[in-house]
Amino acid sequence: MPPWFAPSVALLAVATGPSSAEEFATYAVVSQESHASDVGREVLRKGGNAIDSAVATAFALAVTHPAAGNIGGGGFIVAFVADRGEVVTYDFRERAPRAATERTYLSPEGRLLPRYRAGLWAGGVPGTVRGLALAHEQLGTLDWAELVRPAVDLAERGFPVSDTLARSLNAQLFVDDGAADLLDGSGRGARLADFPASVAAFRKPDGTPWVEGDVLRQPDLAATLSRVAEDGPDAFYAGEIADRIAEAMRAGGGLISEEDLESYEAVRRAPVHGTFRGFDVFGMGPPSSGGIVTVLMLNLLERFDLAADGPEDPETLHRITEAMRRAFFVRATEIADPDFVDVPVDELTSKDFADELAGSIGPIATPSEDLADFPIAGLVAEGTDTTHLSVLDGDGNAVALTYTLEQGYGSKAVVPGLGFLLNNEMGDFNLVPGVTSTSGLIGTRPNVIAPGKRMLSSMSPTIVLEDGKVRLVTGSPGGRTIPNTVLWVVLNVLEFGRSPREAVDAPRSHHSWFPDRLTLEGDSWPEAAIQGLRDRGHRVRSTPLQGDAHSIVVDPGTGIIHGVNDRRRSTSKASGG
Repeated sequence: MPPWFAPSVALLAVATGPSSAEEFATYAVVSQESHASDVGREVLRKGGNAIDSAVATAFALAVTHPAAGNIGGGGFIVAFVADRGEVVTYDFRERAPRAATERTYLSPEGRLLPRYRAGLWAGGVPGTVRGLALAHEQLGTLDWAELVRPAVDLAERGFPVSDTLARSLNAQLFVDDGAADLLDGSGRGARLADFPASVAAFRKPDGTPWVEGDVLRQPDLAATLSRVAEDGPDAFYAGEIADRIAEAMRAGGGLISEEDLESYEAVRRAPVHGTFRGFDVFGMGPPSSGGIVTVLMLNLLERFDLAADGPEDPETLHRITEAMRRAFFVRATEIADPDFVDVPVDELTSKDFADELAGSIGPIATPSEDLADFPIAGLVAEGTDTTHLSVLDGDGNAVALTYTLEQGYGSKAVVPGLGFLLNNEMGDFNLVPGVTSTSGLIGTRPNVIAPGKRMLSSMSPTIVLEDGKVRLVTGSPGGRTIPNTVLWVVLNVLEFGRSPREAVDAPRSHHSWFPDRLTLEGDSWPEAAIQGLRDRGHRVRSTPLQGDAHSIVVDPGTGIIHGVNDRRRSTSKASGG
């Protein structure tokens, strides 16, 4: 196997990096990629606020982290406005095209077709540009063009690729069909190499594999971003860019039309709010499940003294697993796009609701099937290549921003002439209505496809306040593991008293109702903990890596800002001043 081949970015070795969190006095930006973090820091140096910095960082990631950074996808923002003491959230999740139906990805016999995995037909209407623009319009201070231009420069002049990015691109551009199956299980059609416009955008000019230090230039993307910078977000949703997207859709069998693009709107929504040990926890509401699931798990766990036993005790892990199991059952049965489904957010995040659920937590594992009152059959998993960034400015404003293309490199299809990848988010709908399986396929009705509907998400940008000031800003990629990664970071800081670096580096666990198994990250868990879990009836498995939680932790005593890049990915960086 060639030395530049890597089966998956997620399987790369845990990255090296600073042995402790970076400490800053005034502000910090933490993201997946160093160039992007530096762009965000420069915005803060120039007097921009946290939203300005987050917008600039997100646009830069669309250039330097193409597997997940994007203008062809969507996501969520949770922002704390310090002078108002208010948390606001923005939903720029993708929407189903008007031509989509709940049977779009089913054969006439009702069999799930693989076309949701890759290609232009897999994409929802992108929301990133509208979402960043809405947040900037309402909360930003610097000129819009000034925030987009650094990304234009990075795309036009290029930047030296890291070893991680070189391996990732090579895996997409050079592997054969058999090796492609290793990437994400999608087989043919799941590589950049299968789409000429993607090859043109990401192949080296001489056609050889990428190596660390090579300069990646993206002139088509630079031109697209330049239009967005100079003409504003409308340039993406109408005019030449929108026409080219729609033209590519018609040519490639996709569903997105000019009308879909022109009518897309980002939405400001009410945050999800809960409390844990006296701290205020704020997250994203539906169509993200992250806020509800995280708050519900914390509500369930607040009744236990987890710190007394410690994070590696089997009883602690049992209780955390049972909280995850119940919260993900609620996710599957209650949460979807609130414009289409009535989601009882206040009830689901209440202490009384947690009291009801907690009564079913016993000394042994609850079979997941026992929670459901509908038939369970005999896998459609969310993509793990999302990305998260955290920002805190000198005035105490904070932003947690998580956005995605879904799978790594999304649909794998670059829109010809525009230089950006489109998402494959349609796979986040429940694609086989009425069929929920023990392997993880969810078919509950709230999240089936409907025209204009936003698909359910696990993204969990989260801000924790203590006495009205920022204590923690966090979030992660990882598909359905995201809320559980966020839960572990929150517990590590607030419950177990771990240092900021320890809180992010510590191993994590995951349970998502179905499949009914508990995964433990890494190989550092005590054997007594693993055996204790098995004795309690849990089906325990291991996983190499879980999540990528770039976080900011503020010391309430000293005011020191700890920027904590997650060293599970080698290109991440905390940048600040």
